This record gives sequence, structure tokens and C-alpha cells, in this order.
Amino acid sequence: MTMRATMILSLLLLAAPALAQPKSEVKPVLSQALPNVPGQTLTAVLVSYPPGGKSGSHHHAGSVFAYVVSGHIRSQVSTLGPVKVYGPGESFFEAPGATHLISENASTSEPASLLAVFVAPDGATLTVPTAQ
Repeated sequence: MTMRATMILSLLLLAAPALAQPKSEVKPVLSQALPNVPGQTLTAVLVSYPPGGKSGSHHHAGSVFAYVVSGHIRSQVSTLGPVKVYGPGESFFEAPGATHLISENASTSEPASLLAVFVAPDGATLTVPTAQ
């Protein structure tokens, strides 16, 4: 095997765990301009995590209200303190400018989901990955 082939194979093996990580799935539920708050839109999305699924570190445009629909979500938001696990019916708020450091399914055997409701400027990119 050539040196180049060995290096490529090594890089692929190092990247394999990250590539194999289950990701969250985001489905739009509603998007509506707010007539009483010009320039702002309310957007709701359902975030579904497979067992062991997670989202990378990120931040959002505007404010976010999160409500756990099913399963248990492990979360850490920079403005809310340490890691916490939220169950069905529990919620949390992400203030503008906060970084969502951890967002993942707390279970490796059961799915989990949450409803995220954003209030953000019209046309804004709602979720932006944080440079790592």
C-alpha cells in the first residue's frame, strides 16, 4: 500500500465514528410572519432524535422555546448552566445569542423529539453550527 493510500485510509478510519453518529431530523411545522411584530417570523419545527442521536453545537437567530414531546433530551445551553435532561412535557428557553452546547437524545435505545418554536428576523438562518 502506498503512503498516500495509507494516509487516506487512516483519515477515513478516524472520521468513521463521527460519520456513523445518528443525526437529528428536523421537520417544519409552521412559519408565520408576526403582524404585531414587523420584521419577525414565528417558526415551529419538530426535531426528532433517533436512539443516540444528537445535534452539534450551534446557536439560533432570535429566541427559541423548546418543548419535549417524547423521550428524554440531554441539553446544555450556555446561558442556562450545567447539562440537564428534560422529559416529556418539560421545556426550556434559549435567549438570543446563547450557544446550544449539547442537544441529544439521552437514550441509546428509544427515540426522542422536541418542538422548537423560534421568533427570529424574517428570512434569518434559524440554526447556525458553532465553529469547533
